[in-house]
Amino acid sequence: QSSQGFYKAGGFRGLYAGVPSTAIGSFPNAAAFFVTYEYGKRLLSSGSSSSFSPLMHMAAASLGEVIACLIRVPSEVVKQRAQVSPSSTTYQMLANTLRQEGIRGLYRGYKSTVLREIPFSVVQFPLWEFLKDLWSWKIGRA
Repeated sequence: QSSQGFYKAGGFRGLYAGVPSTAIGSFPNAAAFFVTYEYGKRLLSSGSSSSFSPLMHMAAASLGEVIACLIRVPSEVVKQRAQVSPSSTTYQMLANTLRQEGIRGLYRGYKSTVLREIPFSVVQFPLWEFLKDLWSWKIGRA
């Protein structure tokens, strides 16, 4: 809630500031993650025992996050800066960041974002693969 009131604080434009950068980065981010994850699984599973399967999924998911964050972090940086300055467009925020800080400005917080995302993926994807296998087994027996 703004003390200025809804419309003086930017109205709907201020409310949805940063959405374009998130929308633009969402598909490439997910695609980069899943392409890397699937490739990593294939690469790591060649010749390994199924007992190492959870570790393989953890490693592939971690690699996927490292690659996906190369797309996610710049879109997050632009989104956050657009939210702070709702009078500027997404393009203006991108241009200002590049002009003032260069490409490195778009990757501010990359390491902390990767470190935040990896623990989640390390739990989520081995669990997903286990449940997928369990479901396939259950359907096969039904």
